[in-house]
Amino acid sequence: MASGVQVDDQVKDIISDMKVVKSDADANERIRIVVLEIKEGFIKVENIFREKDLSGEDDIFKFFLNQLDKEKCRYLLYDCHFETKESSRKEELVFVMWAPETAPIKSKMQYASSKDSLKKVLTGIKHELQMNDLSDYGTRDQFAAKISKNVIKVEGHDVK
Repeated sequence: MASGVQVDDQVKDIISDMKVVKSDADANERIRIVVLEIKEGFIKVENIFREKDLSGEDDIFKFFLNQLDKEKCRYLLYDCHFETKESSRKEELVFVMWAPETAPIKSKMQYASSKDSLKKVLTGIKHELQMNDLSDYGTRDQFAAKISKNVIKVEGHDVK
């Protein structure tokens, strides 16, 4: 069932920016994590974290996990950098619907029913995860196994 929630134009622009990284673009301005919320009938940007915002972070994967509030549902777009045994480095977009068990049931239902309207503008996203608890994909090895085979590093840190 559709919720009637619409995707804000700013979200569409950000998705486009994340999908097409221009070779001459400033690497520090690259969008790495976007937190989206449903507000006033629209899926809107709550937070944007660019490369420069994360420069002091030791582990961007842990930073990503810290954006998952145990009380609030959210959508997240994550530009995940990882390495596999076969290739040197990969950068792929991951879409996460976060609906923790402790969030209000009305919120969980709204996020679940609004996901399709967001997915329509998410063309080109490599991976989609539904997370209800950190036990779903909250460890580096679980997350790595979900996004690709033979992942040895996520965000520069060993998987196992």
